Amino acid sequence: MVEELVTAGVALACTGTVYLMAAARVVKQYERGVVLRLGRLASQVREPGFTMIVPVIDRMRKVNMQIVTMPVPAQEGITRDNVTVRVDAVVYFKVVDAADAVIRVEDYRFAVSQMAQTSLRSIIGKSELDDLLSNREKLNQGLELMMDSPAIGWGVTVDRVEIKDVSLPETMKRSMARQAEATRDRRARVINADAELQASRKLAEAAEAMSDQPAALQLRLLQTVVAVAAEKNSTLVLPFPVELLRFLERSGLQAQAQTAAAEAERDGGQRPAPAAPRPSRTAVEHGAEAALPPELADLPPVEDLP
Repeated sequence: MVEELVTAGVALACTGTVYLMAAARVVKQYERGVVLRLGRLASQVREPGFTMIVPVIDRMRKVNMQIVTMPVPAQEGITRDNVTVRVDAVVYFKVVDAADAVIRVEDYRFAVSQMAQTSLRSIIGKSELDDLLSNREKLNQGLELMMDSPAIGWGVTVDRVEIKDVSLPETMKRSMARQAEATRDRRARVINADAELQASRKLAEAAEAMSDQPAALQLRLLQTVVAVAAEKNSTLVLPFPVELLRFLERSGLQAQAQTAAAEAERDGGQRPAPAAPRPSRTAVEHGAEAALPPELADLPPVEDLP
């Protein structure tokens, strides 16, 4: 009798141990347990820690609640300005409702992946090439809104969507390179022209200042000579401006005029008065005729005398 009781106790203990092993479950901190009892969803989602289920009757599915990083395969499409591009992206999403993620969608990962690909193709068709290259932040927000709306019904929320790379055809790359080169060339020419304009204004101001003081031009020339000679050149090219020649010419004329005036003042008191000019023969004759007395004025000319 005792042996039978011992045997029954051992069998019961073994059965209990097997039952506990079959019923015991451990849910990790980043997981939630969804229990289906006879095919129906249990009212409560199992929290992290140790939990028990009814073997054979209950089935528990663990759902990861961490943020999932899913790369989106490169999608080829035509932009609104008729440019063929290949765009790939990455999606960050997480499960917020474990029961909906299990019940409402067969495979929420596959569903999110397909939705991301279709949304990316739609964004490519609605956008222009410049937006894909420079305005990615706005496109990322549009992708997030397009994916988040249906994903909420699956118990999934899209945390973030980022466009990784935009691949362009080689012909488009060469065209963009030529465009960028032309833009840089235009900017360089504008900057050079602006510099020339500013330099011409400064040179005009310098010329106006030197015109008042001609000696400043000579001083500037001497400074240029000093700057060139500092490089220890064997040959020295000295520019000789025309303005300096004019300045020297004016200085020489002024010196001659001053010398002539000084000599005239010095010799003015020593020289005798100039003699009166001798009258000409015709003037003498006319003067003689004018000096004849009235009684001789009526005589005939010498040629008419016999």
